[in-house]
Order: sequence, then C-alpha cells, then structure tokens
Amino acid sequence: MTANPTQCPSAAVKIVGDCPHCSKVFCSAHRTPEAHNCTGMQACRDAAFQANKERLERERTVAHKIAQA
Repeated sequence: MTANPTQCPSAAVKIVGDCPHCSKVFCSAHRTPEAHNCTGMQACRDAAFQANKERLERERTVAHKIAQA
C-alpha cells in the first residue's frame, strides 16, 4: 500500500519504501522524502545541520600565538 494510493497506483516497496522521518510506506518513485513532501523533512534538516555544525567545530584548527621575547 502506498501512503497516498489515489495519486500513485504503484505498489509500495518493502524495506526501502519505509520513510524513517514520517513512518509511512511508499513506492519506489516516491520513497525519498523530497518526492513525497515528507512532514518530517524539516526536523531531518535541522538534525543534519546540527550534526554537521558540531563536526566542523570539533575539527576547527586553532592557531596558537607565539610570544616574542
């Protein structure tokens, strides 16, 4: 079963058709969050942004100042 069978007659795809963000099942054409206008898309973007921000801050290079005597 697709999440919206009135718009798409294709059958849902097992395992890869499951959306982890909205917990619905979609056909192969609509399985990506962008393709089915996922309701959990903004939360996914926010989490990815925060994870990337934390990774970049951990890897930041800090130049140490050398005191001239």
